[in-house]
Amino acid sequence: MAKVKITETVLRDGHQSLIATRMTTEEMLPILETLDSIGYNALECWGGATYDACIRFLDEDPWDRLRIIRKHVKNTKLQMLLRGQNLLGYKHYADDVVDEFVDKAVSNGMDVIRIFDALNDTRNIERAVTATKKAGAHAQGCMSYTISPVHTSELFVQQAVEMEQMGCDSICIKDMAGLLTPFATPEIVKAIKSKVSIPLELHTHATSGLGSLTYMKAVEAGVDIIDTALSPFAEGTSQPPTEPIVTCFEGTEYDFGLNMDALMEASDYFKPIREKYIANGLLDPKVMGVDIRTLKYQVPGGMLSNLVSQLKQANALDKFDDVLKEVPRVREDFGYPPLVTPSSQIVGTQAVLNVVMGERYKMVPKEARDLVKGMYGKTTVPIKEEIVRKILGDEEQVTCRPADLLEPELDKYKKEAAQWIRQEEDVLTKAMFPQPSETFFKKREEKLLKLDMNLLDEENMVYPV
Repeated sequence: MAKVKITETVLRDGHQSLIATRMTTEEMLPILETLDSIGYNALECWGGATYDACIRFLDEDPWDRLRIIRKHVKNTKLQMLLRGQNLLGYKHYADDVVDEFVDKAVSNGMDVIRIFDALNDTRNIERAVTATKKAGAHAQGCMSYTISPVHTSELFVQQAVEMEQMGCDSICIKDMAGLLTPFATPEIVKAIKSKVSIPLELHTHATSGLGSLTYMKAVEAGVDIIDTALSPFAEGTSQPPTEPIVTCFEGTEYDFGLNMDALMEASDYFKPIREKYIANGLLDPKVMGVDIRTLKYQVPGGMLSNLVSQLKQANALDKFDDVLKEVPRVREDFGYPPLVTPSSQIVGTQAVLNVVMGERYKMVPKEARDLVKGMYGKTTVPIKEEIVRKILGDEEQVTCRPADLLEPELDKYKKEAAQWIRQEEDVLTKAMFPQPSETFFKKREEKLLKLDMNLLDEENMVYPV
């Protein structure tokens, strides 16, 4: 039997799920070579919210982070998470921007690109898959796992087959809310494995308390790779912990074959970093507990905190339970989208408005209108006609791939970023986050100016006017 592999998430989803992606490159740097020696399938270290957090909160260039990690990780594949046609932003980008972003990610050191779409609309991942293959990297097609009357194993198998046919090198089941149960897992794993010949990876979260048990049954059912996080940044809303799972299978036919000494060294390294984030309040104990409500309402941990925040702003925290009950109703009305960025925010915000306003769909944000219109792609089942008419009136829905409506836009972003460009990748930073990027670029210029001034001989120093 082929050896099962582990993808380590501590450098991306581990800290994204627990401390809002605030771990710095400086904190990662001393342990990179140790992580490289453990024998992981891959190190997930980029994409997701890392790009946003780097420029918005950490004053770091995300491209520098990728280059630094690549310099120190010579033997292990580097992996990232990409939101299909959304890339790392929150809207669809034209195909030329997708091509450029993927090309730059690979040329800066990325080996594996996990590509998903919030609606599981495979049309929205195809361009990124093609671009990844063209750049010479591994394209992993990713489906967002969810539960509904229409989300059967057969539906997920169909999506997996579509991904293999479009050229994906592997498939990932992304269980972002920890909904997979130990005895449901073998069914979906075996069903997909029976129809596709490429490797299957499983990604889950420990939110519901079932994650480690789910992985055990997945490994027994024949999954090829699982995602775990080193224990200081595991459990709660993060992934199940690496060390216990590795130990669990040690000496069995599923032994991961990892370097245990290096694994323990890496685990010990992250413990004081975890303590630092507990002390400064970023690691909230609330995210470390088991939240069984996720199984009932299918609300990921991050979405729960967003709902609380929105209700506090509306001075309506007493309506929290009503909102939780409204979330599945809105989700059904909107064609059962998986609750993952950005659909989770769209459904959650609409549920809050329906409850707070006292009337369903009295107020509908632009994002919800766009979802119903088809601007995010095709929902699992058609949205109910009465909901379409209530929200869109006589306006027609979009039925094509949303990106087909976009003209090439890379040249536009090049012009907008012209005054800031110090590297070609800056154009993509400007495209992903127009306003935060300008703040980041200005700070970078100030730093470089100070550096230049310090290097000048004092008596020949020329001060800028």
